[in-house]
Amino acid sequence: MRVLVVEDEQVLADAVATGLRRESMAVDVVYDGDAALERIAVNDYDVVVLDRDLPLVHGDDVCRHVVNSGLATRVLMLTAAGDVADRVAGLTLGADDYLAKPFAFPELIARIRALGRRAVPALPPVLERSGLRVDPSRREVVREGRPVLLSPKEFAVLEVLMRADGAAVSSEQLLEKAWDENADPFTNVVRVTVMTLRRKLGEPAVVLTVPGAGYRIP
Repeated sequence: MRVLVVEDEQVLADAVATGLRRESMAVDVVYDGDAALERIAVNDYDVVVLDRDLPLVHGDDVCRHVVNSGLATRVLMLTAAGDVADRVAGLTLGADDYLAKPFAFPELIARIRALGRRAVPALPPVLERSGLRVDPSRREVVREGRPVLLSPKEFAVLEVLMRADGAAVSSEQLLEKAWDENADPFTNVVRVTVMTLRRKLGEPAVVLTVPGAGYRIP
């Protein structure tokens, strides 16, 4: 899952990003609404965690842009104001969810993952395919009854492949979904991560290479 955190309180923004990365999410961070619009224009985000009171471009306007652009991106709006009127205003703009500050980090994680499941068609909370059982909320992987311990990046790649429902996923798509904007597109990081993922999942290989197309889990 790729997430954009838009928050003008830099310490909070960086802390949220660090926590989300520990949950195997690819995270970009910006501190104002103008930078948020720039990132949204060039990157495909699953969820935008959006502070409402932003400098340069207000969070409301960023939310309107996402909604009016017809993007599949989900918006989780944050605000220091937690009364009913503010929540209604945020949801009326088109935000998919609303969370008042201060918030409990586990609740933020749960809400982001819930929004990430709102794909078309809707995805189940636990992914199962080819003898694999992947629980993103608990970051658990089981193959044929055997627990598999993965690094955050290996887990992120596996989750993208599982969510593809048997379709091939290119290296570029994996880089887009499992790494943030600081990743070098010319490195072999995707190939190396897939190689270690295969080794940990064991034999017979469940992550297959599709020549000219990428990787898939049949």
